Amino acid sequence: MSPQIHDVLFPFSVALGARGGPERRTDIVTLGSGREERNTPWAHSRRRWNAAPGIRTLADVAALTAFFEARRGRLYGFRFRDPMDHASGEPVSPTDQPLGTGDGDARVFQLIKRYADEASAYDRLIMRPVSGSVRVAADGVELTAGIDFTVDVETGEVTFADSPAAGTALTAGFEFDVPVRFDTDRLDISLDAFEAGEIADLPILEIRA
Repeated sequence: MSPQIHDVLFPFSVALGARGGPERRTDIVTLGSGREERNTPWAHSRRRWNAAPGIRTLADVAALTAFFEARRGRLYGFRFRDPMDHASGEPVSPTDQPLGTGDGDARVFQLIKRYADEASAYDRLIMRPVSGSVRVAADGVELTAGIDFTVDVETGEVTFADSPAAGTALTAGFEFDVPVRFDTDRLDISLDAFEAGEIADLPILEIRA
């Protein structure tokens, strides 16, 4: 793992109450005619959450304080499992998502998750697949992990033992986490919430490669 990202998972019980989702940046210029020109400097969206709503007990406050201190605030990243979007499909199948097409030479392919409708599609890079969760198929036939392919759980790259033949349709299914960091160096802790304890704000921001 990258020394800047600890291979530890943010407490999922707290993540279940987090609020947030994808964020994009769009630059809009209004012309003299009143028409707009829209563009974006971001090729990929960035996820952002506030985990504070998921904190319900003093035990949660204690656990989050320890987790925050171990990460040194914003210094070290960690894994975050989005309760609303952490799998390629439900249930996970080796044909859930496109992985690529063999050309007889390439052996390394990047995991993606495709978000699409009839007008457009966006391919999200999956950088932190859950170890042991990745399933891969070639032309619809499932392959054997550890023999036919291996997975880098830091980069999301799938490496085949042999180069897939030209024209082979490669697909994958998986569970995944998001590499994130705290977006604050300070915790504001209170015991006012019916003596259960709360943290006023706990922003978490996706780390993009």
